[in-house]
Parts: sequence; C-alpha cells; structure tokens
Amino acid sequence: MRFAIARDSLLPRIALAVALSLLCAAALIALSGHNPFTAFAAMLDGAAGSPHQFGVALNKSTPYLLAGSGVALCFRAGVINIGAEGQIAVGGAGAAATALAWPIDSPLPAILLALAGGAVAGSAWAAVAASIHLARHVHEVLVTLLLNFVAVLLVQQALAGPLGEFGAGFLQSPKMPAPVWLPRAIPGLDAHPGFILGVVLAAGLSFLLWRTRFGFSLRVAGASRPAALYAGFSVARITWGVMLLSGALAGLAGGIEVLGVQRRLIEGFSLGFGFKAVTVALLGALEPLAVVPAALFVGLLEAGSLSMQRQVGVPSSMVAVIEGLTMLFVLAATVRRRTA
Repeated sequence: MRFAIARDSLLPRIALAVALSLLCAAALIALSGHNPFTAFAAMLDGAAGSPHQFGVALNKSTPYLLAGSGVALCFRAGVINIGAEGQIAVGGAGAAATALAWPIDSPLPAILLALAGGAVAGSAWAAVAASIHLARHVHEVLVTLLLNFVAVLLVQQALAGPLGEFGAGFLQSPKMPAPVWLPRAIPGLDAHPGFILGVVLAAGLSFLLWRTRFGFSLRVAGASRPAALYAGFSVARITWGVMLLSGALAGLAGGIEVLGVQRRLIEGFSLGFGFKAVTVALLGALEPLAVVPAALFVGLLEAGSLSMQRQVGVPSSMVAVIEGLTMLFVLAATVRRRTA
C-alpha cells in the first residue's frame, strides 16, 4: 500500500487547508483569552509591516525553499530523505571552509566558489546516506536521520579545530571575507538573492519532474517500485540521482545562510531547518513550484511570531501549532491511498 499526492486542483486544496488551520489557530488563541484578529494583525505587521521586515521573512524562507524542494523531489521518487538538517549543516561548513581557504577579491567568483563548496559538501553527505542505504540495505529514514547527528558533531569539531575563531567565547568561525557576503540584491528590501535563486531552481525542478524522462522515472518509482523495474528504470540510479540533487540543494541552503545571514559559521545554525524543510515539502504537496508559497508562508509565520508575542502576549510557539495544523489539513486534502 502506498500514498500519492493528488496533483489535480492543487492550489485550491492548499489554500483551503491553510484557511482551516488559521481558523483552528484563531479558536485556540481565543480560548487562551486573546483576540485572534489582533494577534494575526500583529503577526502580519511583524512579518511584512515594512520592507526590512519582509526582507527578513524572505531570508528566513530561503533555506526552507531550497531544502524543501530537494526533499519534495526525493519523496516523489519514494525515497524518504530526512537528512536535510545534516546536509544543510555540512553545506554551511563547506561554504565557510571554501571562503576562508581560497579568498578571492572579486565578489561574484568568490560567492559562486563558496556556494559551490556548500553544494558539493551537502551532496557528498547525501551520498554517504545513499551508499549505506543501497550497499547495506539499511532503510533510508534511519540512515538519513542518524547522519543528521553525525553532521552536527562534525561541524562542532571543525569549529573547535581548524575552522574555529581563536579566542571566541563560543564555537564559531572567523567572519567571512567581505567579497563573499551575499549582497542585498532585491531593491527596497533587506534581502539577499537566495529566495530568487530558490524560485528559479524550483521552476527548474518542476520542469525536470514533469517534462523529462528522469522526472517520469521518479514518478513511476514513487508510485510503484515493481512498475519502475518492469519499465526498465534502475531504482539504484534513481535513488542516487535524487539524493545527490537533494543534498546539493540543502548544502546550497546552508551556504546561503552562512554567507547571506550569519556571515560566519556558527554552531547550531542549521538546527530545525531540515525538519522544517520536510514540513514545507509536505505543505507544497511534493510539487516544487508549490513549495515556493509553502516556504514563504512558513517564513512569514516565523518572522511575525515574536511580534505577536511582544504586542499581544500570544506565545510564539503558536506558530508551530499553525504549521502542524496546516500540514495535517494539507495531507488530508491532497493525499490519496493507492495500491502498489
């Protein structure tokens, strides 16, 4: 027995799921003694009340968009990749190590080289999971989940050693050279170009999924492994392909976070990103283009949560409740059971 995402009437289903989750959240806020309209207004003001705040929301959405698009592609192929958290961490370390080891004075080559280092590192870490899964027949959920903890520890060791800043009070790298900083490229917004890059890549992944032979093989494998084998597709090649691509996107997300927001590698910078990426992929019904509004929705919620808590007194943890309710409603509205 397998589950598949219904692609027909996708956007109306997602919009209805979001509306229902917000209604449930409003009821919970009202039960706690607060005005839900005031709470949502405060959240909206904190997320998009000014160009600067909206730019912050775009920056928060970027790692969810990039990693979530890769996770969605894996899930489409029936490969349950829960390792985006570790791939983001290793990608951030790879970008930081590249920027510090090969400083370049020209901004564009410096940025491209560092981001390539992050993507390669994330893809290499995903390759470790794929090789264990395929060679030793260990379930990919277990492999990718456990490798998250290994990745975090490896980054900690790197910051305690060659990547660490001497004399700092906690584990962090030296600040990245100025040429490698991501510019605030969106006019009028305090946002780096990562979100725009994520939208372009999501469009490319959607084309790959629905208009190429490789994408067709992913969809067949995700629907039925026996059918994929009967059609002559190699499940091992499909697994390698989606894992390497997903790891590269997650590593790129880590590199963008390090170069565009933190501007240094900090211990624990990726905590929560990978698991939120799984949520975003499910909210987007495993469609790369639908992951774009899903990531933006989560980014806006997180950007406005502190404002809601500060102005109204509603705990910022209510955002996690809204995210969870939205995911449940989206799954209920878009997933249908299918026999393999």
